[in-house]
Formats: sequence, C-alpha cells, structure tokens
Amino acid sequence: MKECVVLSGKGGTGKTTIIAALAHLAAETRRLVLADADVDASNLELLLAPEEQERHDFVGGQVAEIDADLCRNCELCVTICRFGAISYRDDRITVDPLRCEGCAACFYACPSGAVEMVDRVSGQWFRSETSLGPLFHARLSPGQENSGKLVTQVKMTAKLTAAQSGADLLLVDGPPGIGCPAIAATTGAQMALLVAEPTVSGVHDLGRVLATTRHFRVPAFVCVNKADINRAKCEEIAQLCRDQDVPLLGEIPFDPMMVETLVQLRPVTSEPESPAAKAITALWRELEPRLA
Repeated sequence: MKECVVLSGKGGTGKTTIIAALAHLAAETRRLVLADADVDASNLELLLAPEEQERHDFVGGQVAEIDADLCRNCELCVTICRFGAISYRDDRITVDPLRCEGCAACFYACPSGAVEMVDRVSGQWFRSETSLGPLFHARLSPGQENSGKLVTQVKMTAKLTAAQSGADLLLVDGPPGIGCPAIAATTGAQMALLVAEPTVSGVHDLGRVLATTRHFRVPAFVCVNKADINRAKCEEIAQLCRDQDVPLLGEIPFDPMMVETLVQLRPVTSEPESPAAKAITALWRELEPRLA
C-alpha cells in the first residue's frame, strides 16, 4: 500500500479540488482509502458526497475542575497557575476552561485534593463511505488546539483500514502551511504532491513546503494550478523545481468548468473534455507510475 499526501505551502491553491479529481481517476484502477487531514477546514467531503458511518469524539487534552466540597479556598492554585485560568470570585475558586492549558500544576499542588483533571473534547473524527472508497475526516472545534494530534488520529485510522481492506493507495489531503498539522500529514508518506499557484506568495510558500518534505525525506513532486494566469511566476516555479531537482509533473490551466463542477459538488474530471480535466488526467498519468 502506497501513501501519497497532497500539500500546499498556502491555502487556496486548489489542493482539495485536485485531490478529488485524482481520486476520481485513481478509483478506476485502484482500491482507494481517502483521508482529509485538513482538520481545521475539512472540505474534501463536500466534493465526494460521503455517507457517514462512524462518529467519534476527539480528546485533545485535559482541563482542571475544582470540587467545591473539597476546596478550602487557600488560593494556592490561583498563585501557581501561569495562564491566569484560575481565579477567586464569588467566594469560590473557579477555572476558566478556555484559558486552562491542562498542565496539571494545580492538580499536584492542591493540598486538599480538590482539583481533578478531566478530558476535554476538542472535536470529532468520522469514517464515511464514498463512491470512491472510505473517507476519514475530522472537525476540530473552534478555538481548540492539538490539531496535529487529530491529524495523526485521522491518518493512522485510515492507514489501518487500508491495510485491513487490502487497498493499494491511501490519498491524504494535507493541510496548508508547514506547521504541526502539515508535519503530521507528511510523516510516513512515500511521496508528496505539492500544489502551487503562480503568485508571489505561491512561489515563496512552495519553497517552504519543499524544505519541509526534504527534511522528512519524503520524495516530492510539483504541479502548478491556474498556471496560465501568470506565466512569469509559473516559469519561476519551474526554475525553482530545476534548481532543487524536483520533478514538475504538470500545469493545470484556469478553467471556468472547475468552478461549475465545484458548485455542483463534482470533481472536474467528471467533465473529461474540459481543459482542467485533461490536464489533471495528464498529471495522473505522470503520477501513477511513481506509485508502483
């Protein structure tokens, strides 16, 4: 089983649109498992019309709670909390769960054992079925942290399902950027497809994500989306790929059909004669042999 993660150094490059189209093509010859590792803004499901099969809570950490019956209002926990999460008001000690970092310093310091660390549900992860194969995705609650941990949960569950079902390809829709979620999505992959756009920020952030995949020793390949809107920047991306000895597998033109199929919640390859669909099909022909 091969694992390919699709990344972009920035948001808005068309990464999810392209991976939906690649999955549509790959499903013709391969058994697929799909994972949407962009847990802060999961939207691969919008294009694949999944039917939810399982839903699980994600525990991202713990938060302190005060047992009022045991608390002696000594205020030691107020003094020791570095995050200002504990305060004395209305004749009792209270914890602000939004400020609590779950460090448990108050738990260990409390002389009366009034502090308890309880699990904090930070989001949910799902297993759904699509016409292309099972899809694992998640939703991190607003303001919650540990998105890298949730990405790992999604990926590891998807890999286990792929191994058990005999799938030969795991396609991972990675998050934008180069932070912890992107690192978690990249770890363990056999290859990475990097989607770039021909803009100033697109060129800059492609360089950053190339450095990330190189650091983790994941072979990278590049494609340029909306390549014809700025030929000068597209050539700059091509030169960057030549300088770093990274294969540039394809260029996808700007195509209004991409927008039309998005509105209809379909991958653009469902319109095989459109310019974008033809370019993505050519991209898949370049990518598929590298998955052998």
